[in-house]
Amino acid sequence: MLEEYKWYVIHTFSGYENKVKTDIEKVMENYESKSFVEEIKIPTEEIIEVKDGKRKSKIKKIFPGYVFIKMNMNDDTWCIVRNCRGVTGFVGPGPRPLPLSEKEILKIGFDKKTHAFKFDIGDSVIVKEGVLEGFVGVIQSIDVTKGRLKAKVSMFDRDTEVELKFDQVGSLVE
Repeated sequence: MLEEYKWYVIHTFSGYENKVKTDIEKVMENYESKSFVEEIKIPTEEIIEVKDGKRKSKIKKIFPGYVFIKMNMNDDTWCIVRNCRGVTGFVGPGPRPLPLSEKEILKIGFDKKTHAFKFDIGDSVIVKEGVLEGFVGVIQSIDVTKGRLKAKVSMFDRDTEVELKFDQVGSLVE
C-alpha cells in the first residue's frame, strides 16, 4: 500500500539548508526513489528595504536551519534523508517524525513578502512624491506586509489622514 505524501521538517546545520536540499535531490535520483519525494522547500521571504528613497530587495530564510520536505515516509526514505550530509535529524518527538498538519502548513506561508521600514509610529516624515509632495506628516500606522503607512498631514489648517507607500516618504533631515 502506497502512503500519501506529507510534509515533514528536517533540521540541518545552520547555513546548510540549500546544500541539504540539493543533496537530497541527488540522492533520491541515484536511489531511483524520486517518486518518494514530491517537493522540498526552504521557506524564504523577500525583504524590501527603503533607504534614501531607494528600494533594495534581499531574500531571507524564514526558518534558518530547517528544510521542509513533502514525502512518502517509509524506512528507506527516512534512512536516505536522515543520512544526508548536513542533516541532524527530523523534527518531532521520538525516533520517527510526525507530519505537519494542514493548519501548520497554511500558517507557515512559504512565500511571504515583507517590507523593512526605518520609521516608527509618531515619527514625522516628508512626502517626497505625489500630489502631497513637500507636505510633512506624522505616522499613525504602518503596514509592513503591504509596504504602506498612514500619516496625518496638515493641509489648509486641517489634519487629514492619508495612506502612502514607504518609498513616497523620507526623513525631514536629509
